[in-house]
Amino acid sequence: MSITRIRPAARMSQVVIHNNTAYLCGQVPEDTSQGMVEQTRSMLEKVDALLTEVGSDRNHLLSATIYVKDMSLFAEMNEVWDNWVPSGHAPARTCVQAPMANPDYLVEVSVVAAIPAG
Repeated sequence: MSITRIRPAARMSQVVIHNNTAYLCGQVPEDTSQGMVEQTRSMLEKVDALLTEVGSDRNHLLSATIYVKDMSLFAEMNEVWDNWVPSGHAPARTCVQAPMANPDYLVEVSVVAAIPAG
């Protein structure tokens, strides 16, 4: 059994790969001074970069857990999400309201994706 950890630290790895499945740790936006739309875009850009790094992409998303600080901003997050996920490739998804580790974060996402062979 092979487990690969990408950028491991004391508490977590950015990505863990097992059986051609990539488990991304929670991704947050770079710039917390922005609103929900820009924070969501920034966060998803980080997801794209990690997926590319491990040989996957948005077409291979299996699941996503989204944490939203304030559900009154849910529609704004969904607008960006809906444009980001390729048509016909929506993952299983859960979205919950949650307090954030940094109070300036409006959104965080954790995704699991398949890594296609070859």
